[in-house]
Amino acid sequence: MSLSAFTDERPGKRTRAPKKKRRTQAQRTQETRTRILDAAVEVLRKRGYAHFRTADVAKAAGVSRGAQLHHFKTKEKLVYATMEHVFHNVLATSQVRARTLKRGEDPLERVIADGRDFFFSTPFFISLDIATSINSARFRKQLMAMVRNARLPAERAWHQALVANGMSEQVADDVLWLTLGLVRGLAVRMLWQNEPERFDRLLELWRTIVAGYIGTNRSPLPR
Repeated sequence: MSLSAFTDERPGKRTRAPKKKRRTQAQRTQETRTRILDAAVEVLRKRGYAHFRTADVAKAAGVSRGAQLHHFKTKEKLVYATMEHVFHNVLATSQVRARTLKRGEDPLERVIADGRDFFFSTPFFISLDIATSINSARFRKQLMAMVRNARLPAERAWHQALVANGMSEQVADDVLWLTLGLVRGLAVRMLWQNEPERFDRLLELWRTIVAGYIGTNRSPLPR
């Protein structure tokens, strides 16, 4: 037996190195699926939905066309699964951030930061491209329903965090809608006028404007 199978813990003592645990078939399947979905995101980002080809995804993922078709039999199924993959990852991040909002932190600052991470992200711009490029009304409706189902829970999590931070239900709802609407609008404007410093200044101005509104409409924090 090769000596490489042993490690010395003390003089005169040889112990067998632990064997690397083999991946299960389910793990290998999931890893292949994830690799294909990550590659699809990159192809959509670089080429857009109009020039999206499943063969390019297989090549980028380093898998055969047969392997890709085994997981996603059609272009629609691949695109849907790709968007579901990235949007649910974003949802998980937003929910964690909302749950970890602490007293004393500026809740609006946290909402803005989370909104910027989403609306200025690759998944959001890919979804915009797809929504304006798909010819099938059925597929567009299906995709937008998935996006809505992935975003609304994140907004509900932030709403709950704002209320727990002292805002009334109505104030939290209004502030959240207006803030996310502003961030989303600036993200779309970036398509033809990308001025990051100006965006920073305008969002800081928004925080200043709404700070007084929040202060005068804050419910007492529970003891």
